[in-house]
Amino acid sequence: MTHNLGYLYQKAANAIKNAKYLTITSGAGIGVDSGLPDFRGNKGFWTMYKEFKGKFRFRDCANPDFLKQYPYSFWGFYGHRLNMYRETIPHEGFKVLN
Repeated sequence: MTHNLGYLYQKAANAIKNAKYLTITSGAGIGVDSGLPDFRGNKGFWTMYKEFKGKFRFRDCANPDFLKQYPYSFWGFYGHRLNMYRETIPHEGFKVLN
């Protein structure tokens, strides 16, 4: 079944307009634009947690085995990350989503 693009856009717009809830996801860039470090990069979140410096790489700490082996470090890292999120002022792009 073939439809023209305008029809499909209108159909999508109506579905969004009539939705009870809408979830929008984005990549790390939206946080980076607010001043947060990315997650996996060379200067990512995991490099900013002082307990990890020189000890762990991203792939070492972002997995269930690390949680089992180092639970205090794991939760400390994610608590540190949560605090960074809480202290960051979102940039104007977030208002578009509101």
